[in-house]
Amino acid sequence: MPHGDRGRRVHLDTAGLGRMPAAARAQLTEWTRHEDRHGPYEVDEHVHHVVRPELDARLAALLGAPAGDTVLATGAADAFAALVPRLALGPGDRIWTTPYEGVANLTVLTALRDRARCRLEVVPLRPDGDLDLEWMAAHIDDDVALVSVAHVPAGCGIVTPVEDIGRILAPHRCLYAVDASYAVGQLPVDAGRIGCQLLTGDGWRFLRGPESVGFAYLAPELRQALAPCGTALPALPEGASVVALNAALAVPQDAGPAGGLAAVVRTVVQETPGAELIAPGRVQCGIVTFRHAEMPAGSLRRALAARGVVVGKTVAQQTPLYSPGRKATAAVRVSVHHDNSAWDAARFTEALREALAGRGRGRGCHAVPTAVRAAPPAPAAAGGGAVAAPAAGLRAVCAGSAAGAGAVPAAGVPRPRRTAGRRHLALVSAPAPDGTA
Repeated sequence: MPHGDRGRRVHLDTAGLGRMPAAARAQLTEWTRHEDRHGPYEVDEHVHHVVRPELDARLAALLGAPAGDTVLATGAADAFAALVPRLALGPGDRIWTTPYEGVANLTVLTALRDRARCRLEVVPLRPDGDLDLEWMAAHIDDDVALVSVAHVPAGCGIVTPVEDIGRILAPHRCLYAVDASYAVGQLPVDAGRIGCQLLTGDGWRFLRGPESVGFAYLAPELRQALAPCGTALPALPEGASVVALNAALAVPQDAGPAGGLAAVVRTVVQETPGAELIAPGRVQCGIVTFRHAEMPAGSLRRALAARGVVVGKTVAQQTPLYSPGRKATAAVRVSVHHDNSAWDAARFTEALREALAGRGRGRGCHAVPTAVRAAPPAPAAAGGGAVAAPAAGLRAVCAGSAAGAGAVPAAGVPRPRRTAGRRHLALVSAPAPDGTA
């Protein structure tokens, strides 16, 4: 690698916060200063008359949605939390979620279950970690009122076949919600092809906009279902942030796919002694998650940062229905973007080797508890995984096993509850006698 490049920082945490393009950062700075000097009204007028028409058109093109069917929010989770609880569900209804559901949306779904006295069920996984679409096709009925799916979860790089799920659900009356926060900007996202009625996303990850700006697509069916309560969101992003997101979406994306670079990173992890790749499912994206048997994720992330490579960390509470079943507490998350290069992957490889070689000398470095054991590494194109343990006060829906193929036992599982001051769930055992809500 060029000698002069060793001091350049490598950003491999786009899933956490993308690097804002220079044009977007300039717009954010300019309009923040303008608001400070002249007050918010001129900025609001500029956003309303100039920026929003452009941004609405860009979002519609990005999401494959009709113009005018998108709304802005302070984030995908905020939009989901504002809209989904307004649905008129009742005791005869069922909600489907998946083991890859994020904690914020799962909290909303659990509260909706408790209020509406309906059932909340977890779609099972196949042995390879993919969602069991055959189970979905066999068990879908008109009492399923809502299905919530993460296109790409926060904790690993599996790509959920959201279009296939949409085709299964299409003949039925259920509303289909897709969380595209970790997908939009790195994968094609087309709401029309997916067939969903609600699609939410964040603007600051792979779209590389500013923080606290997100969006939602609302199909006409969802707007009709929400008509008694309305679709207005209680919190809206600030003017300068909206201008910056519009500028970020205006930057042309490199045509080169990031998947090839992610495959390189995935191979590096697989070939690292003591590393466990967390890659369930047959299709992976630009997110690579792993943990090391002898170095905690937080210590490894800091060691990489000290060597100029920025990566993220994911914790079990982000996807509590999946991670606790794997006894995973934390993992390193590497996420590549179209603007990353082969040089960035080489720097990651070198930094990872150096960090692990010096793991006994760093402060805070200690062995991972023996309860966390590495599973056999998964192939790059077909990750190994197991059926997630049911959790969070949901009716357990399990895939067939050796005990009886096709059996769907109901098991008691803990209910999730918010803990003070933290955006995650604590899992506490409080199952109902029959395992249902």
